[in-house]
Amino acid sequence: MFLLRVITAPFRWITAPLRWALKIALLLFVAIVVYYAVTLVQVWLTSRQYAPVKAQAIVVMGAAAYDAAPSPDLQARLDQAFILWKDTYARLIVCTGSRESGDQYTESEVGEMYLHNTKGVPTSDIVEVGGSDSWTNLALAAAELRPRGDTDVLIVTDPFHEARSMAIATDVGLTPHPTPTQTSPIHGTAVIPYFLSTAAAVALGRIIGYKPLHGLGDMAIGSSGGGRGG
Repeated sequence: MFLLRVITAPFRWITAPLRWALKIALLLFVAIVVYYAVTLVQVWLTSRQYAPVKAQAIVVMGAAAYDAAPSPDLQARLDQAFILWKDTYARLIVCTGSRESGDQYTESEVGEMYLHNTKGVPTSDIVEVGGSDSWTNLALAAAELRPRGDTDVLIVTDPFHEARSMAIATDVGLTPHPTPTQTSPIHGTAVIPYFLSTAAAVALGRIIGYKPLHGLGDMAIGSSGGGRGG
């Protein structure tokens, strides 16, 4: 309260009701900053977790693909999924992701081709689902897995994206375990904006829900005339 008095001292000429409104606004701002900071720390702590366990499926979050070839980011995720599959942590790999305008293949198709043609994973052990963002990737993966009874999953994505992906996976009825790629090409100071944006999405998703947040993203994309949500 001492800090509050110091900050509001220059405004003591303001009427009492307005002064209270300013105090409430300041307290609300401080609460939002603290909430975001705590969420950011939680996102960072989750990014450091790597806890593979025996599961029923490995879900690979989609990332950019260059026509028939995975981007370095997607390849790092696919390589991690292959390691988990090879070490028999799960028998099934779910590749997610749709296509950008002009692409010949979806991200999930590129993932399937890479795992099969480059790594030798049988196509019978790979499932493809679409999805233009994190919510639809996992919602479609859940729609494919739940009828099989395969709800215990390993989530493979970049470390900074793990907390959000795990939260959404829980929302859509899966039981996720963190297995972020250990070879992400995004590292050093380059990850800072990704951590900041992920923390903002997680903080907001916890309040309004991840499905409504996905809907807000769709509205933003529609109003801007294109693009892709994260």
